[in-house]
Amino acid sequence: MNQFLTEVLADLGQTPKTLNSKYFYDKKGDKLFQEIMNCPEYYPTNCEMEIFRERTRDLAVTLKDGFNNFDLVELGAGDATKSSYLLKELIAMNADFTYMPIDISSSMVTYLEQTLPEQIPGLKVEGLNGEYFDMLEKANTISSRKKVVLMLGGNIGNETPEHALEFCRKVRSTLQQGDLVLVGFDLKKHPKVVLAAYNDAGGFTRDFNLNLLHRINNELDGNFDVAQFEHYPTYDPGTGACKSYLVSLTAQSVTISGTDFQFHENEVIDMEISQKYSLEETENIAASTGFKTVTHFMDQKKWFVDTVWQCV
Repeated sequence: MNQFLTEVLADLGQTPKTLNSKYFYDKKGDKLFQEIMNCPEYYPTNCEMEIFRERTRDLAVTLKDGFNNFDLVELGAGDATKSSYLLKELIAMNADFTYMPIDISSSMVTYLEQTLPEQIPGLKVEGLNGEYFDMLEKANTISSRKKVVLMLGGNIGNETPEHALEFCRKVRSTLQQGDLVLVGFDLKKHPKVVLAAYNDAGGFTRDFNLNLLHRINNELDGNFDVAQFEHYPTYDPGTGACKSYLVSLTAQSVTISGTDFQFHENEVIDMEISQKYSLEETENIAASTGFKTVTHFMDQKKWFVDTVWQCV
């Protein structure tokens, strides 16, 4: 049984039912996420891009931090659009470093290894294809140099605060004292701004969530009647939890690879969390997981922060 099927059956067997947002990203899901990022309501990508575009020199100086040589490791590098600003600046500073992009997609890692040295002459790229922590350990076996780890995109917000603490502790366990981490956090702001970002007028976020049901139908022999589920986003400004649900519009039965699941009318599937933080909360996470906060980089609206931590 493949991992996708195993996890879907286990998640839908829980109370409340859930599905893992990491499975949103098939070919259609990738396209829909690109549409979301281009929506006027969806601010996180533009805010972090502004930081990397407008504060490039300051970022490079802070992350180089006197290291004679180091490895720049990026978790979930994707196409490295944001980090390319930093890479070019570090090369211009004659920094002695190797860029180690980690991604679950082998084709993306190959793409970065082939294209980045052409786009940024002098850049050394050592791609790592696999899960984050396996590849962080591999990075340590490849090189014992100081590490600077990038965790961009506010992806830490896709974990509950408890799981985010656990994640940061695991990252710290792979690093040495003095190593640096830059991590992006989406900050708490007016609730209407947050909610609109996950309920865009074009319906792309809705389609992005519902697409996972289509994917289960296509790949796992499922029979979801997708029209009988409705996207429902919520935001709690007190806790900072922005969550997406799919609501069953009727009592219905769904079969996936021979396993039946019963849905009550108005029963929900918990699809995704996008946690928002205050600056103080990010500093508390650092202090609780073996880091100290060095500095914060924010966009002009102060809607997003890339915070730099040092291992202590």
